[in-house]
Amino acid sequence: MKRRGILNAELAGALARLGHTDVILLADCGLPIPPGVPVVDLALVHGIPRFEQVLDALLDEMVFQGCVAAKEAKTAPAGAWLSDRFTDIEYISHAELKAISASAKLFIRTGEATPFANAALVCGVSF
Repeated sequence: MKRRGILNAELAGALARLGHTDVILLADCGLPIPPGVPVVDLALVHGIPRFEQVLDALLDEMVFQGCVAAKEAKTAPAGAWLSDRFTDIEYISHAELKAISASAKLFIRTGEATPFANAALVCGVSF
């Protein structure tokens, strides 16, 4: 058994297959899932797991070189969650973020039920 890190086998495997500049779309439970993008659905019920919890688990496991979020998130709780963890966030419209989700390598659905709790995370490298 793994000692630490992400225990969900489907998520751990999907993360291991990602490379530099690949995009993960971390989403609340309401963001439409684009056709053709691999999905790991972690949602259990509204609020579980929370966006912040999954984001923190990803940050412990992965290297990210960028974060893209909707402008609307700036005044929502998700804006604070992201700005606490990323120094340089690119803000675009919510419609543009939905468009980006179609080209993501992985879509992770959380149980978050807070508006605009969505972010495109750009994979970096550890060297």
